[in-house]
Amino acid sequence: MSSTVNPSTSSGQAATPFGREARVFEGKCVINYSKDGHVVIVEMDDPPANTYTHEMMRQVDEAILDARFDSGVEVIVLIGKGEKFFSAGANIAMLNNVTPEFKYNFCLHANETLSRLEQTPKLVIAALNGHCVGGGLEIAMACDIRLARQDAGKIGLPEVALGVLPGTGGTQRLARLVGKSRAIELMAIGRTFSFEQALDWGIVNDVYEGDAASFRDQVLTYAKQFTSPNKAPMAVGHIKRSVQTGIELPLQDALALERELQSLLFKSEDAKEGLASYNEKRTARFKNK
Repeated sequence: MSSTVNPSTSSGQAATPFGREARVFEGKCVINYSKDGHVVIVEMDDPPANTYTHEMMRQVDEAILDARFDSGVEVIVLIGKGEKFFSAGANIAMLNNVTPEFKYNFCLHANETLSRLEQTPKLVIAALNGHCVGGGLEIAMACDIRLARQDAGKIGLPEVALGVLPGTGGTQRLARLVGKSRAIELMAIGRTFSFEQALDWGIVNDVYEGDAASFRDQVLTYAKQFTSPNKAPMAVGHIKRSVQTGIELPLQDALALERELQSLLFKSEDAKEGLASYNEKRTARFKNK
């Protein structure tokens, strides 16, 4: 069953189901937050291109926190509203009308939000339902897995055409995905390319055929394989943390982190269930405990 969680009250305040202080939105609600079982869908909704402003990033940040604190959420799916755009990145009209100081703080907060997404110990899947360019790709690269809809749009970091660089993690995350030389070339040219090409380069994990509705269904089916009782969500989350944090550490420090995370899992009920089910030759039923 799918349930919609209204992100604002009638007074325009953010819902705070986990005890965080409410605040008044500085404009319209541009994030839709809904649940389907143990999967939460965070949908960017600012037509026509789902470009993001500081307000959208604040709402994305709050959605990440809500999902992080909700023990019933085991996987996060990030998607764009509509069929044409995942996100076209930062709102250029907004950036053209603010001070350099605002631009700096805007980029700083966006970086902090994407780092929070990257470090949240729950699997995060970007569902690229349409064009994914500029800051849209930077958001997607902060997710753990990227799934794209075939022939739904282009992907790339064309910021050089505006006289700037991809400043919300793009230069660093793209280089880590495709290597330094290719990343520099793609960003210096400002090239956009197909999802199929992105698949070949390892930027996306898979490309699905079908219309927008079918794509959404396929993504949810994919996401649910990582939720209880099918998988042990704590193990999935610890795998993510070990990779995301450990890859930035010297090897011996990363191995120590891996051991510590494993020791925590050995104490979990799900580890006991997994080992018991293996010995008893039955399918494990995990409880995220």
